[in-house]
Amino acid sequence: MAFVPYGITPPIITPFREDGSVDYETLAMMSKRLVENGVHGLFPMGTTGEFYAVNDEEFVKILTTVKDAVAGMTTRKGRPIQLFAGCNHITTRGVIHLIHLVEQVGGYDAVSVLTPMFISQTQDELYTYYKTIADSTDMPVILYNNKPKTNVTIAPETVAQLARDCANIVAVKDSTGDMTNSEEYLRLTRDQRDHFNVLMGRDTLIFAALMYGATGAIASCANVAPRITADIYDKWEDGDLAGALEAQYKLAPLRIATNMGTFPQTIKEALVMQGLPVGKCLDPIQELNADQKAKLRKVLEDMDLL
Repeated sequence: MAFVPYGITPPIITPFREDGSVDYETLAMMSKRLVENGVHGLFPMGTTGEFYAVNDEEFVKILTTVKDAVAGMTTRKGRPIQLFAGCNHITTRGVIHLIHLVEQVGGYDAVSVLTPMFISQTQDELYTYYKTIADSTDMPVILYNNKPKTNVTIAPETVAQLARDCANIVAVKDSTGDMTNSEEYLRLTRDQRDHFNVLMGRDTLIFAALMYGATGAIASCANVAPRITADIYDKWEDGDLAGALEAQYKLAPLRIATNMGTFPQTIKEALVMQGLPVGKCLDPIQELNADQKAKLRKVLEDMDLL
């Protein structure tokens, strides 16, 4: 049976000090805190983790820090904590280089690969991109569609073809916010469910995606509200659909608040408000203004997160 990514996995933030260096001690603390509060996996070097801001040495040390921090920890049902590593680059060879670094670190269950940024690929080019990457490794590969950030989408038909042709492409994370797109991923790959699944990447749609057949979500807001976010999955898994939906409703205002400022600054400011010394995003991203900070604080207070 192929690896099945499931549950709630936060794309963990990367804490930076004022001088721009990575704060590995805070990263380790954050990793443990998230697992203690119920998440099912951790995903360093995603979009929320400012993957674009680190060099190879930092990349390796971040992955090692997260892995070591949660070694031996399990979910509420005693399952191992899943670990995904973001491997994102404009070029195919750049992604493959990062995957080789992940393989050297060891201990990671899958790699997540975003569509290339800046360049605008055809679907044929995207197919070849992902097929070449999958063929370069034995690791499970998660496709990552974040059209709002890259202006590139992986069409459902392309995802379905990749699922058929590549046994180690095990999932797609859909951050488009388009539920019809997610539904089409699920519908067109349902005959590949022995090895391929769908993960929701928009935090307001986790419950809906689970009901459609997704196996989990990669949820940025779980950095700030891990227990609330994990409740969506845990209650759904336990058959408490009303409880899962209520947790989804409770989480929604935080996800909507992340539209303030430049992503993922709102996530970091919320963590700072909670007393966690994660710093701000690297320049040129700036802090929220005073009015935005007041709105964010009110959201956190209403969610009982302060």
